[in-house]
Amino acid sequence: MTNRLAQETSPYLLQHADNPVDWYPWGEEALAKAQELDKPILLSVGYAACHWCHVMAHESFEDEATAVLMNEHFINIKVDREERPDIDQIYMNAVVAMTGQGGWPMTVALTPEGKPFYGGTYFPPTPRHGLPSFSQVLQNLAEAWRTQRPKIDESAEGITSHLNRAFNLGGEAGTLDKGLLNTAVRQLHTSFDKTWGGFGQAPKFPQPMNLEFTLRAALGTDDDKVRHMVSHSLNKMAQGGMYDHIGGGFARYSTDARWLVPHFEKMLYDNAQLARVYLHAWQVTDDPFYRQICEETLDYVTREMRHEQGGFYSSLDADSEGEEGKFYVWSLAEVQEVLGDEAALFAQVYDITAGGNWEGKNIPNLPHSVAELAAEWEMEPNSLHEKLADSRQKLYEVRSQRVWPGLDDKVLTSWNGLMLAAFAEAGQALGRQDYVNTAVSNATFLYENLRQSDGRLRRTWKAGTEAKYNGYLEDYAFLADGLLALYQTTFDERWFIWARELAEMMLAHFADEDGGFFDTADDHEELIFRPKDVQDNAIPSGNSMAATVLLQLGLYTGVSDYTNTAVAAISAMHGAMSQYPTGFAQWLNGATLLLSAPQEIALIGDPNTPEMQALLEVARTGYQPYQVVGLKKEGVDTAVPLLQNRPQIENKPTAYVCQQFACQTPVTTAQALAAQLTMSKEQ
Repeated sequence: MTNRLAQETSPYLLQHADNPVDWYPWGEEALAKAQELDKPILLSVGYAACHWCHVMAHESFEDEATAVLMNEHFINIKVDREERPDIDQIYMNAVVAMTGQGGWPMTVALTPEGKPFYGGTYFPPTPRHGLPSFSQVLQNLAEAWRTQRPKIDESAEGITSHLNRAFNLGGEAGTLDKGLLNTAVRQLHTSFDKTWGGFGQAPKFPQPMNLEFTLRAALGTDDDKVRHMVSHSLNKMAQGGMYDHIGGGFARYSTDARWLVPHFEKMLYDNAQLARVYLHAWQVTDDPFYRQICEETLDYVTREMRHEQGGFYSSLDADSEGEEGKFYVWSLAEVQEVLGDEAALFAQVYDITAGGNWEGKNIPNLPHSVAELAAEWEMEPNSLHEKLADSRQKLYEVRSQRVWPGLDDKVLTSWNGLMLAAFAEAGQALGRQDYVNTAVSNATFLYENLRQSDGRLRRTWKAGTEAKYNGYLEDYAFLADGLLALYQTTFDERWFIWARELAEMMLAHFADEDGGFFDTADDHEELIFRPKDVQDNAIPSGNSMAATVLLQLGLYTGVSDYTNTAVAAISAMHGAMSQYPTGFAQWLNGATLLLSAPQEIALIGDPNTPEMQALLEVARTGYQPYQVVGLKKEGVDTAVPLLQNRPQIENKPTAYVCQQFACQTPVTTAQALAAQLTMSKEQ
């Protein structure tokens, strides 16, 4: 016997299709039924890789007695937060407003009109740790609905009014200058963990946008403290157990301050952003460790998180066989059985002991860097690297025979945009044509499957089904950012054209006349209000990424509407960026682009000639976050305004260096281009 969720495509919803609970997906049928029967709605929100969501499902949603209570007194709606970030965002803010904290699983009681009046997160099956049992919550809510209806309606109206005011965010515009960036860096330093790196204490999240901003801040300073914040954090994160040393890729977060014990779920968006940060750190430092981490992460995604048609999956669960982390941990005996004579070396390097470092088992980690160990043992670093790589591969092959964690195989447009950018940038910077091919395949897949004929986006796709749900602001903004990265890697103008189309869609359907953008389009279904989030969390806010994309397009096109919209949005976030940089880091990254006097580099000529390759090498050397590059053959029509009406000089490949569309004298040699770029950066 299944419920209505059996007709859904979300792996999270399908996990509940066999529950005795009479679940509805969010939609008109459920909302109409609540109003027809005048029953409260019990909204349950989670996602497939959520450990405590599984726990509550086993304890309560699979329990017949609990299901009887739910079915008798409520219209029960189950939502995948990754498919419906608008629903999740609205009601998570309600739960935080009511309780002071949020998280998943999220449980919210709503009026038939969708207005919240009670909320929480995980509830146990029996009272413990000061929490009532879930059955008690259900009984109390049902009794209150029956006997205190006017009070509930009044409370729901008050909460909804509060949320509506909170979503109409808008700060007073501040002056954007280097002082803002310096203030943000100082604020970040106050929360920097000087021992273990990263920001804040346990549980500790990688916060890639903060690291990206700090890396950019380090470019323009001789302050060793700023550079140390980045390098120390990146080193400790990648040496800890939060990084999967056997299979590559990062877990969601560390439960301790020293990055040893992860919450084992792996999310596409974390790995996309972290691969990009490690790539940029390698471009700045030339440290091969950073390149290794970037490549291992992207190789993991290619191998385990990619559909054969080109889309990237959403996540891998923390649990397998009902135990968190079971797939990833090792006993010393298991390592010895697999590696034989090589086990002693591997165990010493990766902290594998008889007693274990977590619940009697071992999470592989690097207490000391491989370079340090090679020096201590008087080994050639390359020889040690090769031995360890061979051992890791043997362990990976054995691990692959274990029961795998659950895979959330839906493809989300926005998260794919983040990973598209990582593959495109890494392919170009590392000379990895396979990464470029992966990026092109992904963009092609998204165009063919998530773009509708009118240019509007869908949110989610799963193999064997049609894409569904309206695209959100983050879908348009993240994908446009990825497409611009892909254009600068391939110079195939179809990606630039699509990115610009997406920007026009943002302006047409998401713009708020008071500044910034709403998260939902102007023709989206009507909710209790129209959300507009500006805070950067695990992923950038749609608003901050939209501003970043519009700044880039302004450089390529000279369209003032793009630039002015972005500048107004970033300026309005001045106070938030300076006071709370950890929550507004993508805004800060946009501000760095705005304040850096960015360069526009137009290259005209055949890309396959040695002369053009020499110009390209100069333009692309190192980490260059404050420039855009375009290239076309002479005499070929172009959709990129930066490249229009620019002839070759003396029939040679030619470079134009511009700032705000004021260009220097065109040059035809790599040496002259390098001199111009250096001079314009120093001005």
